[in-house]
Amino acid sequence: MGFNIVLVEPEIPNNTGNIGRLSLASGSTLHLIQPFGFEITDTRLKRAGLDYWQHLDVRIYESLKDFMSVHQDAHFAFLSSKGTQPHYAIDYRDNMFFVFGKESVGLPEHLLAEHPDRLYRIPILSEHIRSLNLANAVSIIVYDGLRSLQGGLDAEME
Repeated sequence: MGFNIVLVEPEIPNNTGNIGRLSLASGSTLHLIQPFGFEITDTRLKRAGLDYWQHLDVRIYESLKDFMSVHQDAHFAFLSSKGTQPHYAIDYRDNMFFVFGKESVGLPEHLLAEHPDRLYRIPILSEHIRSLNLANAVSIIVYDGLRSLQGGLDAEME
């Protein structure tokens, strides 16, 4: 059991390092789409991922177009503050892809327009913030997905 966590043009190395750690902890694969806002050798990235980075299943793509052409038949959920459905409406499936945009602007508008039926948001109950930290948002989605797949967490805890 596992998911695919996709970061489109991540900008903050600490977030990417923490998401890498989460990927490994949850049995997920991390997909990183260039360009990045940092060097993949950035010490902040490695510090956040600690000594786990070398064990991580991470795949790097030169562009969103390259990524989509490789995974065109995959089951996707696109996460955005502009989502039309709450995240708990996601039809979680093993090996599905969760796609997150860059920290400053989110997912590209064309991607939102192309996939309106698979566009989800995490509800925010305060009008004083516009979005959650990327690493926190990924954590919410991945662990909600594990919870929803019957026995997903129970089997691992035994």
